[in-house]
Parts: sequence; C-alpha cells; structure tokens
Amino acid sequence: MRTFASFQLLCLVSGVLFVACESFASKEVWALTTFKEAIYEDPHLVLSNWNSLDVDPCGWTGITCSLSRDHVLKINISGSSIRGFLVPDLGQLSFLQELILHGNKLLGIIPKELGLLKYLGILDLGMNELTGPIPPELGNLTRVMKINLQSNGLSGRLPPELGNLAYLEELHLDRNKLQGTLPANSYTKLPSNLHGMYASNSNLTGLCRSSQLKVADFSFNFFVGNIPKCLEYLPRSSFQGNCLQKKDPKQRPVELCAGAPPSKGHPGVNPKNKPAKDVPKHQEASKPAWLLALEIVTGTMVCSLFLVAVFTALQRCNSKSSIIIPWKKSASEKDHIAVYIDSEMLKDVVRFNRQELEVACEDFSNIIGSSPDSLVYKGTMKGGPEIAVISLCIKEEHWTGYLELYFQREVTDLARLNHENAAKLLGYCSESTPFTRMLVFEYASNGTLYEHLHYGEGCQLSWTRRMKIVIGIARGLKYFHTELEPPFTISELNSSAVYLTEDFLPKLVDFESWKTILARSEKNSGSISSQGAICVLPNSMEARHLDVKGNVYAFGILLLEIISGRPPYCKDKGCLIEWAKDYLELPEVMPYVVDPELKHFSYDDLKVLCDVVNLCTHPEPTKRPSMQEICTMLESRIDTSVSIELKASSLAWAELALSS
Repeated sequence: MRTFASFQLLCLVSGVLFVACESFASKEVWALTTFKEAIYEDPHLVLSNWNSLDVDPCGWTGITCSLSRDHVLKINISGSSIRGFLVPDLGQLSFLQELILHGNKLLGIIPKELGLLKYLGILDLGMNELTGPIPPELGNLTRVMKINLQSNGLSGRLPPELGNLAYLEELHLDRNKLQGTLPANSYTKLPSNLHGMYASNSNLTGLCRSSQLKVADFSFNFFVGNIPKCLEYLPRSSFQGNCLQKKDPKQRPVELCAGAPPSKGHPGVNPKNKPAKDVPKHQEASKPAWLLALEIVTGTMVCSLFLVAVFTALQRCNSKSSIIIPWKKSASEKDHIAVYIDSEMLKDVVRFNRQELEVACEDFSNIIGSSPDSLVYKGTMKGGPEIAVISLCIKEEHWTGYLELYFQREVTDLARLNHENAAKLLGYCSESTPFTRMLVFEYASNGTLYEHLHYGEGCQLSWTRRMKIVIGIARGLKYFHTELEPPFTISELNSSAVYLTEDFLPKLVDFESWKTILARSEKNSGSISSQGAICVLPNSMEARHLDVKGNVYAFGILLLEIISGRPPYCKDKGCLIEWAKDYLELPEVMPYVVDPELKHFSYDDLKVLCDVVNLCTHPEPTKRPSMQEICTMLESRIDTSVSIELKASSLAWAELALSS
C-alpha cells in the first residue's frame, strides 16, 4: 500500500510540475505580449522585436531572464517615450524582481494586480502620465525596496498599507495630486532620532512601521495635516509644496489648497493580530479496508486527470492556435475590451443620455453638417440652450480600448477650454446600446465662417466685421497656445472650424479631432501580421500639443481667405497662398487681394494683414511668430471703428481706380 501511495504522490507531483512549467512560460509570454498590445506609440521602436509568436522572450529589448531562461526577472524600458497602458496581466510575471518604466508616457491607472509580484524589489513608474489612486494592494510587495511614482497625476489618499513594506528604503511620491493626511500617525512621543525603534511599537500605523525607510519625498502634492513625528528625520524639502499645517513659506498658498480635503486622520492599518490556534496532532489510527480502496480509486483518477492535462498542454504548445488580441473585438464573441483609464477622468463633465439628445435633436433628423467621419445635429434642450451635437461615425466592432481612452481624453481636453472665442463644450454622450459617442457644444446660430465667405452673401461680412473676426480668432489661438498647459491646438484650423454667433463673434471648434481617432482605428485594424508584428502608430496626439507653429501657419492662410473671399484651394487658381504671393509684398497691387464684394476696406489694415500673412507662412517654422506677438500686432495696428474704416477705404478704392 505504501508503494502505491508513493507512486500516487510521484505521479501527482510530476504532473503538477510539468503543467506548471508549461503554463508559466506561456503566462509570462502572454503577459508581455498583452503589455505590448497596450502600447500604441513606440517612436524609438524599442518593442519592435517583441514577437508574440516567440516562446522565448529573453532576447527582447529591456527583458532580463533567469540563468535557466525560464522566467522573466527584470523589465527595464526607461526614457523611451512609449505611450500606452499598464495592463493587469503584468501581475502574472510571478518572478519579476524589477519593473522600471521610468520617463515614458504611460497613461491610465496603476493596476492593483502589480501587488501580486511577491518578489518585486524595484517599482519605478516615475515621470509618466499615470492617474487615479495608488492601489493599496502595493502594500503586498513585501520584498520591495524602492518605489518611485514621482511626476505623474496620481490622486486620492496615500494608502496606509504601504506601511506593510518592511524592506522599503526609498519612496518617491513627489509632484502628483495626492491628498489627505500622511498615513504615518503614531501615539508615541519618542524623539525622531529613535526612528529605528518605531517598528516594534504596536501603536504605529501607516508609514511609521517602515523602519528601513531612508529616503522619502512627498513634496508638491496636496497633503494636509501635520508632518508625523516618525517622519521628522526627513529633510524639510520632502514636504514642501503641500497644504500642511505648518507656517512655512514653501507650502502652497491658501487659495491653491481650497480644493484639498479637510485634515482628517487617515484610518490606520488594523491588522488582525489574533494568535493562531494550535492544531492538535491526531494520532494515526488504523484505516478500514473500504477507506483504503477509496484512496486507491481516487489516486488513480487524479493521476489520470493530470496525464490528460499534460497531453492537452503539449497539444496546445505544438498546434498553431490563433492569438487572441485583448484590444480587439472578435466577430463571433463579445470579448471584454479592457480600458485601463482613470474612472474619474470625466467626473467634472456633464454626461447626457442618448434619449434626451434624441428628443432635443428631433429624432436626429435635424442634420446641419456631415462628413465621412461625423454628423452634426442641431437641437434645443428642454428649457435650455440650443445645442450642436457631433456624433462620431464608427462601428462598435472597430472601437478599441485605446480609442475609448482617446475619446475620453478628447472630452477632457475640450472641457478645459474657457474663452469667449472658443466653443463651449456642454457635455458628452457615451452609450453601448446603441453604440454612441457624441460631443455636445453650445450652438452658434450664424453657421460657419466658410459658409459666409463662399456660399452666403459676402456683403454681410463688411471689412470692419472681418477685422473683428480676425482679432477674435487671434485671441482664441493666443489663449490656446499660451494660457493653457499643455497648449491646445486646432487639428485643422480653417474657416470651417470657425463658428459665428448672432453678433458674428467667432468661436473656434475642433471638430476634426475625430479624424485623429478614426485614423488610429483604420491603421490599427490589420496592424497585427501573421508574424505577430505590430505597426507603430504616429504620435498624432502628442503632435496636437506641439504643432503650435502649424496653427500659426494655418492662421496665415485663414487670414488670406478672410481678406480675399477665396477658398484655400480651387482648381482654377490652385493654392491660395501661391496665387496671392505676387500681391502680398508690392503695395501698389496689394488691393487686388481684397474680396471684390467688399465696398470698403482700410488700406492701412490691409498692409498690416499682408505683413502678418507673410510672417505666419514663413517656410521655416522656427521663424514664425507666436500668436501672442501676432495678437499684439493686430490689436495695436488695426482700428475696427466704422468711421476710420470708411475714411480709409474710400481713399484706398480711389487709389486703386487711378492706378488701373
């Protein structure tokens, strides 16, 4: 009987080890592949050799494996400008010792599954764009010695579970949006030089229990309350730029701390320190025959099951099964799209439901604009303002996780605009049944500037009115470029992006941002080849914030369109700038640029505008002026009063008549 039991045990252990080894390798490759799928911008191609069909990731960039090449020990991809998400699957890298992704552009939240990495010694996610709270599950990283989360957008309270990290030596949390009190309260009044003795004090909670903590930086957050005595050994600079109750000029001004929560004690860690009950040792008793027979049958069945499992694992490894991409929706099944974003990203933006927008827009029958990418409806909210609703044209099966993030980031980006020359975003609509992604703006009753210049009555846009529109657009762009951080730019700045109110006040609207989102959708579909290669998408959203000079150039073309009444391109004349360049620098022929429908214009204004057009369209982007300089030039040298315009424009037309 003992021989059979030994055989049973050997069979059981062998099966477990074999299946475990097979699944470990596949789990780790799968986790790394999923992480790569969540990275959608890789400008330096650091992940270009991460082939999802390769069962051995040890040669991949940034990956360090164990000597036996059976487990991933380190991931180090720093300063590579990769943009994407941290996926929960990283928690399956059970033997990972270092996760270093410092200095990239990672978005979304920190997955709580990182708390499963029991061997992790270094967690460095600093200098990214992560948001949301610090997951308390990080308190399970019992071997971690360094945590760096600095320079992100992390919010919420600091979890007291970090005090469980007995080996933690460095904690960098500076330059985030963390709030609440520092969870390091102590009921003892021991001097700070006895810091090493705190670990043995049963009254300690939170960070007071971290006896090995040597370096910690909590600066430039929104922490309130007092500096805990157990942390007073840290330099003062570790606490500057907060809202702490300390008369220190290096703390934030009171007005900047208005949004910080009141100073309430953070609930401390309340571990259950109940002693485990001793399990009594039972003496072996003789077993009846029926029980021995049952054990034999059970052992045989268990061994058979493991053999079947081993055979199945081998079949899976040898067969070329299709790779399931978690960011794609299968046509045959409704896969869950994992969207790793901050759940509070849109908490301050109004969310409309589709039904109320459908009622407001008369069953979506009142279409006032369309393009291959979107439809624009006009509506009136019940008891509220007139609205313009922009609906994205895309099928649900083409909508992926990162596109959802881009949509939400776009809503957040538009919601921060607050200027009289920027269209006001009232809210958004996001529903799954039927699939809906919409933006809701305030309605500008006079339509677009393009319609007035090319399809309406040009006489409605007098010279003075055009000058006011020009200055209004310049002020709006100046606000976008210089008063917002990061700067905001219009994706395609042209006369169709300028809406006019009843009194012809210009409102800048970025409807074309949909093209950026849809371009990603088109490029990503089919981006995964049979060899598992992933296409590298352009940094279009990053370029959105950096292409300020591109906006300046577009403003020059728009200025020329407003002056001349001609479209930026037509078959007869070609490009507007090419047609006009012969007139822009010669004073005697400059008036020929002016829209012939205008009865009056100011020659002095025209010279200023032509100078601005030349400056804005300079072929070298670095030599183009800023919108602040342009705005100053226009506001100081253009007089929009009617009397001045009539006087000047009469002389201008007279000079033109004599010269011809």
